[in-house]
Amino acid sequence: MVTNPQTPDQTNRRRVLITGATGNIGIVLSEAFQDDYDVVMHGRTPRTERQERELRQADLGSVEEMSSLMEGVDSVVHLAGASSPESSWEDVLEANIIGTRTVLEAARLAGVRRVVHASSNHAMGGYDRDGQWPVYPHQTPRADSFYGVSKAFGEILGRFYHDEYGIDFIALRIGWMSDDPSAVEDDILHAMWLSEDDAVQVVRRAIEAQVRHGVYYAISDNPNRRWSMTNTMLELGYRPQDSWGDGQGQQEQVVEGGEPAPAQWPEGS
Repeated sequence: MVTNPQTPDQTNRRRVLITGATGNIGIVLSEAFQDDYDVVMHGRTPRTERQERELRQADLGSVEEMSSLMEGVDSVVHLAGASSPESSWEDVLEANIIGTRTVLEAARLAGVRRVVHASSNHAMGGYDRDGQWPVYPHQTPRADSFYGVSKAFGEILGRFYHDEYGIDFIALRIGWMSDDPSAVEDDILHAMWLSEDDAVQVVRRAIEAQVRHGVYYAISDNPNRRWSMTNTMLELGYRPQDSWGDGQGQQEQVVEGGEPAPAQWPEGS
């Protein structure tokens, strides 16, 4: 068991490791968190000037290498891995399944207090494909792809590490982040859109909240969403501020029961 998890004192900021900091969400979080946390960025290829100077590299398959990034780390925000629902089994096995176990084991050995895991709506995408809405966090996972399977695996593995070793584990089922959600026509993507500002807020709340374990949807305040965020709002204190149609003259086309997902779902999502 982790008996003495690290906690910051009043003079020190939390040290937060962001794996996959070179991805789109990783860059947003890395920039937004610099003033509040001591951010350690992990990734492969730097994408900003700051990352050119500070990016740390480590193999997601190596517990030893990942542990070397976690000295003094309070929380890990785990974003690294295959990110497409069209990823092959081989891709998700190495990057998402073995990689998530590596991160959790390295965190355990380093005495990290909390892991915030980037899960996905695709862990429950089978409900979306069949239009079986609404979807609640407590329902049985029903993946729509090998990618979704890997994310559901991460949620279950995180529960094990919480129960067995006392590590805090917060899984965020992230929707779909885009600068311009109106550029696509699929209603389901509008419904699961997550703005950059809301992404920053929900991850910050996942780091700071008192709750020690849970699975939560992370979506903006879209009027047509089909996924319950009641526990995200009550337990994490998340209050989404944005909606996909804000400032774009867009209006929701109300379809009773929800407009069906595209026939090829999750291809292209």
